[in-house]
Amino acid sequence: MSPSGVMIGHFEPLHLGQMRSILHASGQVKTLHIIITVHPCPHPNYPVSLQDKARWLQMACRDLPFIQIHTSDEISLPVHDNFESVLVDVHETNTKLHLLLQRLNIIDVAVTIESLTPHAQDTHDANLPILFVASNHPLAQPALAEQFILPLKSTPEQIGFNSADIARDPIAHWPAIHPEARGSYTKTVAIVGGESSGKTTLIHKLANYYGASFVLEMGRLYVSTDLGGSEVGLQYSDYAPIVLDHAEAIRQAKYRAPAPVTFVDTDFVTTQAFCEEYEGRTHPFVAACIDEFRLDHTLFLANNTPWVDDGLRSLGDATARERFEQRLTEIFARHQITPYRISSPDYDERYRLAIEYINQHLYQSSRETITDF
Repeated sequence: MSPSGVMIGHFEPLHLGQMRSILHASGQVKTLHIIITVHPCPHPNYPVSLQDKARWLQMACRDLPFIQIHTSDEISLPVHDNFESVLVDVHETNTKLHLLLQRLNIIDVAVTIESLTPHAQDTHDANLPILFVASNHPLAQPALAEQFILPLKSTPEQIGFNSADIARDPIAHWPAIHPEARGSYTKTVAIVGGESSGKTTLIHKLANYYGASFVLEMGRLYVSTDLGGSEVGLQYSDYAPIVLDHAEAIRQAKYRAPAPVTFVDTDFVTTQAFCEEYEGRTHPFVAACIDEFRLDHTLFLANNTPWVDDGLRSLGDATARERFEQRLTEIFARHQITPYRISSPDYDERYRLAIEYINQHLYQSSRETITDF
């Protein structure tokens, strides 16, 4: 078994095919170094950082200590997962890879590139790391491999896992995306509106339709867990923990999301609206959370459905319902959020319109052609 190996890729997104290649390579060496690079043409709908990708792999491999994760902002290294139509400049690649491996302490800083030049030695040093590439990578061709400074091994082709296709349309390939990466590819959809506008029922219907995770209204849960089931003790200082609990619940719902969409019952704007309604003032911390924990889409249900008193609702008359809806509208405008309004009073029509919006803005938009992948 060789001492070490190297695998380089975009991992955007990390998918099961890549993990299988990583596991195959790790069985050939004592230590496998994964180098994550910047994607040359990232998907515009899914902004992820090198740190995001490092987190996915760190979490996926946290119980595999023989796999070490590194990052690099180089985009012209011999990546493992995106090499269609790639022309490899072996000299340039050798130079960049030599410097990178030294910087990452994968090879000793005293090792010169001249000492690694294939033509300067009959065989590669047995202590050099093996570079693992896919079987159809250009460097896997014998003519190029002979010019490379590192010994090369190819990983078996993972049938059904085309990295470029997955990157172009993550939603269409959702089952292939590694669970640790799914939180960065699911989109949040908040369902908002006044009291008794059908938000929670719609959330449950949509979550079942899409097989998605969801977050319930945090203010209502907080009243139950911290206020004894009644709003009589609710005060200004409660709004900060309500939004913090809500932010954490959203994070948990997105983590390893079972679907490309995650639903949120009410949002931080709604919490601010209740604070202004009951306390007569804007909460600056809630305002900061509206901007910091931005949700991807908002469906705004008109407050024109029958009002049902469930013991916690207090804004039931026509004037109060209209006032609260206007307050929501003003806060959305204040934070430059443009919700999609659903005005039909018919519950089934609201359900149909919500599905129509989600399919158009999440599922169809993900299929936009990205020609540079």
